[in-house]
Amino acid sequence: MRAFFCDTYEVPLPPGHRFPMPKYRLVRDRLVAERVLAPEELEESRLIDRASLLLAHTPEYLDAVFSGTLAPADQRRLGFSWSEALVARSRASVFGTVAAARAALSEGVSGNLSGGTHHASANCGSGFCVFNDIAVAARALQREGRIDRALVVDLDVHQGDGTAAIFAGDESVFTFSMHAAKNFPFQKQRSSLDVALPDGCRDSEYIEVL
Repeated sequence: MRAFFCDTYEVPLPPGHRFPMPKYRLVRDRLVAERVLAPEELEESRLIDRASLLLAHTPEYLDAVFSGTLAPADQRRLGFSWSEALVARSRASVFGTVAAARAALSEGVSGNLSGGTHHASANCGSGFCVFNDIAVAARALQREGRIDRALVVDLDVHQGDGTAAIFAGDESVFTFSMHAAKNFPFQKQRSSLDVALPDGCRDSEYIEVL
């Protein structure tokens, strides 16, 4: 099994920042330590090109991210202050998801040790998500003729609002999000199928609903 990772996934954050940035490296280390992955099965993510990002994002938004001209309000919504390292991390993360999707189609299974940035919509970032790697990957595979349709299964505690917004009206992509009803984002988008769960939902209840 091939999986994608690079040290670029982890960027410095101010002390006390609530985003758990070390998680990518820790997941890599645990997978190797438990022999789920051999070190040679880890491939390095590179930086995704702008043309691929345009499959899911507007030119104006990409210009602002690449040039560091995101407005202060946009950076607050994103949850990160702009930096060149953040841009590189976000591009590498998208590359990893696209590469893993291609590998999964040809080899049966693959993975990216970052990604899932489902709050990013076409024209803005949100909730620690700069670019929507899921949307870019789905549209990249469609553009390459590898798939006609895609199913996005999003089981994060938060709704995949950015993914839902990007694919709204696109019948070639079915978006399924199962998430907490009373959680960020407080203004939900409409996925193809949304399942909102109450607070305190137990594992057995979750599995039954899923």
